Amino acid sequence: MADQAAHQESFAVNKARWDEVVPIHVASTDYQVRPFLAGQETLLPIEAREIGDIRGKSVVHLQCHFGLDTLNLARRGAHVTGLDFSPQAVAAARDLAARAGLEARFVEGNLYDAPQIIAERFDLAYVTWGAINWLPDIRAWAKVVAAMLKPGGELYLLEAHPFAFALDQLGEDKQQRLAAPLVPTYDYFQPGRPLVFESDVTYTGDDTKVANTKTHEFLHAISDIITGLLNAGLALTYFAEHDSIAWSMWPKMVEGPDRMYRLPEGAPNLPLSFSLRARKG
Repeated sequence: MADQAAHQESFAVNKARWDEVVPIHVASTDYQVRPFLAGQETLLPIEAREIGDIRGKSVVHLQCHFGLDTLNLARRGAHVTGLDFSPQAVAAARDLAARAGLEARFVEGNLYDAPQIIAERFDLAYVTWGAINWLPDIRAWAKVVAAMLKPGGELYLLEAHPFAFALDQLGEDKQQRLAAPLVPTYDYFQPGRPLVFESDVTYTGDDTKVANTKTHEFLHAISDIITGLLNAGLALTYFAEHDSIAWSMWPKMVEGPDRMYRLPEGAPNLPLSFSLRARKG
């Protein structure tokens, strides 16, 4: 990435945070490690439906965290490689693979360095749920994705909708936020500028306090994501917007039987996530 040096602070801040939260996430019921080790698939129904049959395909899972979804793909018959910048996450992923008895390769490294540190090229690049919001340069990301694919290979992306990321329920505490309306809070167009957040707990709801309280996140407009993929030489083959998301983004959200969260009945029906596929020629 041409401007990678300018974002070293964000990489360092986020890496420290992710290293610290790995054991909390592995132990969290939100991630469903125990059911997975008992043989259950823990992909959400939307992912399981949209990725289709991946038996025998080579898959690179970019920003794989501690590898749970990567290993779900392995259990579905794919030959998987996971990449993450956190050494703690990579170590946990390798341990989880051994405990599950699944074959998988996990590589430590910055997403933007993936084409240099992983020689193999893949049938499918898999990127889901809270991944690209940690990346400062979405067009450089698109070039990485294209570089990681074989000719005819595809990207599958399933993410929070940037429109939803621009909204929030504001209040001094959870009770106030629960009663508050959703309001535009963050700039939708903010290329390369981090949103800086502070929290002494992670998003799973566990009350374990963390020392690395700061994160840097980036909001990427839908147009920037799609244009970046097109400019990288990929052809868009599928795009869908969804009224649900994989986590409770705001206090008022309600979990459905598909383990996805939606706004309550009577609230405006808004785009909360999106998915797309894009093919390399």
